[in-house]
Amino acid sequence: MESSATDSIKVGYMFFSEASRRLISILRRNLAALVLVTMGISFAAQASTYYVNARSGADANDGRSPASAWKTLSRVNHAHFLPGDRVLFRSGDVWHGQLAPGSSGSAGDPIVFSRYGKGALPLIAAEGKAENAVLLYNVQEIELHHLAVTNHGEGIAVRRGVDIVLDNFGTAHHIVVDDLYVHDVNGTEAKKDNGGIVFQILGRKVPSRFDDLEIERNIVWRVDRSGIVGESANYKRTRWFPSLNVVIADNYMDNVGGDGIVPWATDGAVVDGNIARRCNQRSKQYNAGIWEWSADNTFFTMNEAFETKGTRDGEGFDADFNSRGTRFFRNFSHDNDGGFMLICTPVKRNRRENAGNSGAVISENISHDDDGLLINLSGADDVLVNDNVFYEGAGHHAQFITSEWKGWSNHAWFVRNHFFIEGSVAFGHSVKRRSNGSYVIARGWGGATNIHFVGNTYSGRVVDWPLQPRAAKVLRASPAGIEWTSEPAFNPRNPLEYPAFLAAHRAWMVRLFATQFPNTSGAADSK
Repeated sequence: MESSATDSIKVGYMFFSEASRRLISILRRNLAALVLVTMGISFAAQASTYYVNARSGADANDGRSPASAWKTLSRVNHAHFLPGDRVLFRSGDVWHGQLAPGSSGSAGDPIVFSRYGKGALPLIAAEGKAENAVLLYNVQEIELHHLAVTNHGEGIAVRRGVDIVLDNFGTAHHIVVDDLYVHDVNGTEAKKDNGGIVFQILGRKVPSRFDDLEIERNIVWRVDRSGIVGESANYKRTRWFPSLNVVIADNYMDNVGGDGIVPWATDGAVVDGNIARRCNQRSKQYNAGIWEWSADNTFFTMNEAFETKGTRDGEGFDADFNSRGTRFFRNFSHDNDGGFMLICTPVKRNRRENAGNSGAVISENISHDDDGLLINLSGADDVLVNDNVFYEGAGHHAQFITSEWKGWSNHAWFVRNHFFIEGSVAFGHSVKRRSNGSYVIARGWGGATNIHFVGNTYSGRVVDWPLQPRAAKVLRASPAGIEWTSEPAFNPRNPLEYPAFLAAHRAWMVRLFATQFPNTSGAADSK
């Protein structure tokens, strides 16, 4: 199991590398466009650009130049656009209401909504008068760029910044939501499927899914409950119809009521380069920073999750329910109340509907000053946790445990992980869960079976060593040159500064992992 699981990291990392998957996406779109052109039905020659000006526009205009711009969202929503059309909102203007276009583009000729002019991003402000400030309902081949979105109303209700919905639609191709500034959405903490950016599959008559959904470089700030989250009526294995080619990359979220990023019912989703800060700030339910739910072959890499609040669950990362082949490679978790990683699923379950959680690989990640649970293995099977590094500074105290979720895990390998402990780390199994979500633990792995620790090293205070040969307790010096305090900072009040910050942050993350893992080539070895 150990060799095959780590081999899968090599394949997954090479296949899902940023350059490779972007090239594949570009080639696929260009090929589709070439086919249409060859068939003589390209719409590019017919495409028009429409302008919208909230100050001096008029809906009676034709909209085809800045001087003859439309004025309202209603005019845009009721227009019929052709493939390749562009709809540009004037920078610095504000529209009150909902943007809900009803037209789809075609392969290679998407309909594009963006901005023109210089200055602040055009703002769509729903003000709580619509459930969704931007609604993409049963459309495809459509792109949103460079807009600001808010939805803050009186009281608490289901509210979203952007909602992407397929309702008995079938397969929707090429939907892009990027470079948006979604902020101040006061949704309800009672439902996960509201908040910043939501993608949903509804209806049970026509199996529906996304194929090529790209959510990239968005700022999501001060939203409730979720930052970027999916939901699907097809998450059970008895009606499994996962979305494909889903990419969630380079997004920044801060001050989120509940979860940060959660893809649902996907196969092969890539979650790359996102930053989730201060998640689970207001919810009293169970939330984490960046994770998946009922998803196969999800690849998480170069993400950072920090300052997640609370111990329900409160981890930076999570491989969760009804998921297979999840891979976390080179992610950075720090200062989370709930710890680094939850790996879970119920053991006693309807196995026709829930495949469990198997084959998760957690490799070459860094956990720094996480409290709570560094690892919580709860019901998942055939897990490999290898070559990760855990730093616990003075005053930080964490646990490394197995726990029960309607049964215990079977088969997990913890290989070549390194612990540098100035506070303390306790190893064991749960015997009681407190009302705040934290655990009382005891020595050993409880009902979990085939738990193996091989070649791990420890420096500092360990409480109840893992039940392995004494030779495993080898002290190892902490690597020099780790730049914990030089990380670039971003203020989400200044969205136009985000591109420069994003480039600086990516360079800092690359240096961090190169310093921590100087002798690896970017993929874990198999032994």
